[in-house]
Amino acid sequence: MGDKLKNFTYSLIHEDCHCHARLGQMNIFGKVVETPIFMPVGTQATVKFLAPEDLRNIKAGIILANTYHLWLRPGADILEKAGGIHRFMNYDGPILTDSGGFQVFSLADRRKISEEGVTFRSHLDGSRLFMSPEDSIYIQEKIGSDIAMSFDECIPYPSEYKYVKESMERTLRWAKRGKMAHTRQDQALFGIVQGGEFADLREYCAKALTEMDFDGYSIGGTSVGEDKKTMYQMIDYSIKDLPKDKPRYLMGVGAVNDILEGIERGVDMFDCVLPTRIARHGTLMTSKGRINIKKQIYKDDFSPLDNECDCECCRNYTKAYLNHLFRANEGLGNRLMSIHNLRFLIRLVEGAREAIRQDRFLEYKKEILTKYQFDERGF
Repeated sequence: MGDKLKNFTYSLIHEDCHCHARLGQMNIFGKVVETPIFMPVGTQATVKFLAPEDLRNIKAGIILANTYHLWLRPGADILEKAGGIHRFMNYDGPILTDSGGFQVFSLADRRKISEEGVTFRSHLDGSRLFMSPEDSIYIQEKIGSDIAMSFDECIPYPSEYKYVKESMERTLRWAKRGKMAHTRQDQALFGIVQGGEFADLREYCAKALTEMDFDGYSIGGTSVGEDKKTMYQMIDYSIKDLPKDKPRYLMGVGAVNDILEGIERGVDMFDCVLPTRIARHGTLMTSKGRINIKKQIYKDDFSPLDNECDCECCRNYTKAYLNHLFRANEGLGNRLMSIHNLRFLIRLVEGAREAIRQDRFLEYKKEILTKYQFDERGF
């Protein structure tokens, strides 16, 4: 790992003096990004409806791709033959792959967990498949992402303490096996903290992973149906025992208030399908709160979507046009609205970085939450 750590580094630039919010910088094998960062999700080597040029224009840094989906199609061998995922999809920024664990446990049918791994059936054609920690690493190495994730067990919420403990211990054993199998010197590997809502299990898992010395650490098992208070407790329980000189990644979180709460607690990295998914249903994040562009009131509203936004959608098009595109089921509407929602969250973390630099993150958080009108889901 010695050579690798010289090429993948995290530097803590400044911590807000009033909370745990961190301004940092990751050097990902020569690709430099500042944190906190929000990472768009490109499940199948594409952020839906967006070209790589769009991602560059909205100032996306790291984007995600999904190990499970890419393994099924086009296949890891195809990606390897293409020269890796960057060349395959023509994106030269950093790419992170998840382990495939969440999809194995949430999408696949009739799964069976053993110490060796998970046997399951493909959600595409029902074929019988098996994935072990070693398989997950092998596939991610073939994909060629800059950051890979350890294979972990994703458990439902709520679950009994005994089951969560057994699952967490298995996840640690799998993390160790995956780390031993990892060979690429141009790919970082993160461990994933599990343990449900139980403080002692989260603490134990974080400390055990830290001893294994991963390049970074993810907080898993959140946003699976728990209430907000429980979710924030899970973050607190996980993060307090993670090293300060490594990046912390809260997986699957993209609501405005959840991102701000995570940053306040010391999280550096976030991702979620939420901004693009809700955009395709006509729900848009704006500086005044979310709006539903399908509504009749926007049919003759010729103002920009958000006066405070600098994205292509807000600079060039009106609410009336977006309303028309959505009602006419035109693909351009999906593209423009996805661009806006992603740029909105990227601007949110850009503002957070500047606020941390000035030791005023808590004020910034309050300003955002005061202006933004939340629904019960937090966006």
